[in-house]
Amino acid sequence: MEQIVDGNGNGNGNNSYSNSNPPYWQAGWAASVQRPSEGFHENWALEGFAEQTVRQVVRVTGSGTAARIVLSNRYGTGPLEVTGASLARTGEGAGVQEGTVRRLTFGGAAGVRIPAGGEVRSDAVEVAVAPFESLTVSLYFARPTGPATFHAQAYATAYRAAGDRLTATDPAVFGETTVSWYFLAAVELADGGPARRDTVVVFGDSITDGFGSTIDGNGRYADALAERLAGQGAVRPVLNQGIGGNLLLSDSAWFGERAVGRFRRDVLDRPGVASVVVLVGLNDIGFSEVDLPTYKPAPDRSADELIAGYRELIAAARAAGVRIVGGTIMPFKGAEYHTPGAEAKRRKVNDWIRASGEFDAVADFAAALADPGDPEALAAHFDSGDHKHPGDEGYRAMAGAVDLAAL
Repeated sequence: MEQIVDGNGNGNGNNSYSNSNPPYWQAGWAASVQRPSEGFHENWALEGFAEQTVRQVVRVTGSGTAARIVLSNRYGTGPLEVTGASLARTGEGAGVQEGTVRRLTFGGAAGVRIPAGGEVRSDAVEVAVAPFESLTVSLYFARPTGPATFHAQAYATAYRAAGDRLTATDPAVFGETTVSWYFLAAVELADGGPARRDTVVVFGDSITDGFGSTIDGNGRYADALAERLAGQGAVRPVLNQGIGGNLLLSDSAWFGERAVGRFRRDVLDRPGVASVVVLVGLNDIGFSEVDLPTYKPAPDRSADELIAGYRELIAAARAAGVRIVGGTIMPFKGAEYHTPGAEAKRRKVNDWIRASGEFDAVADFAAALADPGDPEALAAHFDSGDHKHPGDEGYRAMAGAVDLAAL
């Protein structure tokens, strides 16, 4: 039996997991979804799934005693049939902890049919999870899915097996891997307590996404920021809504919907959001400086156009009562699209972010990660090797550049 949701994504799962009043849901983990594409790593987005189970591991930064998942078919060309789903506490690799597997339902049904463009929440299941623990979500597709709505650069391993392996505890049955997430847009948590508005979202491009961080190491700057908050006694959910290659002002088949277009869906519509840190614009500056097929579209954007885009984000955040922190664009000398013209745009944009007072606060990532001897370049110990993306140490430095009181 499966549940069918309508074209608006209605038919969402039952919000109640006990006989008490329905719980207040908080975001525990999230990822921005993208059109199916080849991406940067080998992935399964274009081929999709058929008679297969895909297993995905996510580390939550919230806590709860119940969980539900959000599945997205935003970029599907037809209905998506999810035959079954499960959630468990994570073991080693593709393994799960014995006795923790919970089959998920959708309006009481084992499966769900999500229309093209739709989204659905599962019913809640009881599971105790603390901040920085991991949950494993398994999805079984008996029928061909077609190309999959996904998140290309997860920096976390996803696993695939033939047949229905929703409750499998032996990791050996999952013989294939990629480092992308498929159909999974969020994990939401409830603990029976009152509603809270304390979620922090980091929003932007590949630097927010975590390009250059250690796979399965949870080394993105969002991870480091959540850990820093917890270390100060302020445990708060921190959601990463970065997309590698994302642009502030232009849509891309490879790199997602433009930031000004997806801001409401990926930030403001998430439950309990209090603040957002924005770091985007480097690709709008750089793509037009080189002629690469993946860097399209690549209009020559001025600094004033970028500033107008930031103002759109600021206005939307203010209207929603969400604090917005502007991140300065980091140095990228030595990268393939660093030119004198691109550097001049970066400086003008950063000068405006720092001095205009239009953001509620500023995270000066550029100053924190610059080479002291050459402010146009990343410091060598922060550079992942491509001269524009930090490595794990650089991402920790980025988290350190955020004023926690501004969140």
